[in-house]
Amino acid sequence: MAGITGQGTTFNLPNYVGELFRVTPTDTPFLSAIGGLTGGEQADGVLFQWQGYDLRAADKLRQRVEGANAPTAEARVRFNVVNVVEVHQEAVETSYTKMAATGQFSSTGSAHTGAVGLAGSNPVADEHAWQVQQALTQIARDVEKGFIGGTFANPSTNATARRTQGIMAATATNVSDKGTLVGNGGVTIATNGTMTEATHGLIVGDAVVARALGTGAIGVLDEDQLYYVLTAPDANTFTIGTRPLSAGGTTITFAGTGTADFYKAADLTAPFVVDLLQTVWDNGGIANSETATLMCNSTLKRALTKLFVSDKNYQELTRDVGGVHVNTLETDFGRLNIMLNRYMPSGALQVVSLDECAPVFLPIPGRGFLFEEPLAKQGAADRSQLYGEIGLKYGNEKAHGKLLGIKAPSGS
Repeated sequence: MAGITGQGTTFNLPNYVGELFRVTPTDTPFLSAIGGLTGGEQADGVLFQWQGYDLRAADKLRQRVEGANAPTAEARVRFNVVNVVEVHQEAVETSYTKMAATGQFSSTGSAHTGAVGLAGSNPVADEHAWQVQQALTQIARDVEKGFIGGTFANPSTNATARRTQGIMAATATNVSDKGTLVGNGGVTIATNGTMTEATHGLIVGDAVVARALGTGAIGVLDEDQLYYVLTAPDANTFTIGTRPLSAGGTTITFAGTGTADFYKAADLTAPFVVDLLQTVWDNGGIANSETATLMCNSTLKRALTKLFVSDKNYQELTRDVGGVHVNTLETDFGRLNIMLNRYMPSGALQVVSLDECAPVFLPIPGRGFLFEEPLAKQGAADRSQLYGEIGLKYGNEKAHGKLLGIKAPSGS
């Protein structure tokens, strides 16, 4: 059943009997591997920073002659990196009646006259506490998605929410983009889903990713997520869906007009991945094989298994990293963790040096981080809020890498 907005009552939160199963995944592997919601570091302001420095290039001709004066002094300049903590806040409100009526069960829905008898018990004895726990779980999922795909926002007023920079946006140096820009970019989007771009060159079934989302596309399309061309009636227009036409895809429509850049995705190949790993390693990343990690979604995980295990006989093992179970591959650049992450965009791979990353919390005096507290009474109900501020420290961005504009080859 769908969730509700507002106060939980016996009318909108019915009880049932029998064992309780969760139908929504709750795994947050990236967040868990770098410390979770109980580890990490503390900030004392909404902005937090860390430092970096580099060394000059190694020089085989830097030797000095005997008896020479000291050379001109040199020094290395440090630089700083800044991120921001974002506010996560939820509220739960449960009526007194709802909390008390643990034995009031909803009908089975059966029309049979003998169906009124219900065997079993309600496993939720404290409705309010159970709802609070689900809110905490949802916050963790929000943090996981933001730590991957969030974009930095530190507004000048309190009218807009702060947003922490996620690992994908933070990765700027080691970027390999295999997507081909559709047309000249700036595709015009109509509310009925028609995309207009002169000589787009697309055909039905092509996979594309969207970026540079403008008004109208924001909130409907996700950057670097794969979409599929459903129709291309002429050289200048096309429509897209979240699934191919052959798999029942339907046209995505929009509440308003907008723009976006689209890139035709290329088939993932083993050299694409190895070349990126080499670039990251050359720049000092993935040096610690315990924490060198490649994050991907389910479709690209299957493609990686085929490319490296089935086709090339790379050795595949398993191990735990920060309590997260991962597969590993022995590659040319050491053992690499393969972290299956459902919040990774389907058109991208992210290389992460996990040892560089940590969650950063802004503790509230006397309350800590991510706490529950009661709200003022308003009628016959208990009201609570959950509150916490958290950001991502990603260390040296050159220690990470990303591969964009890709899709799983046919048969993966």
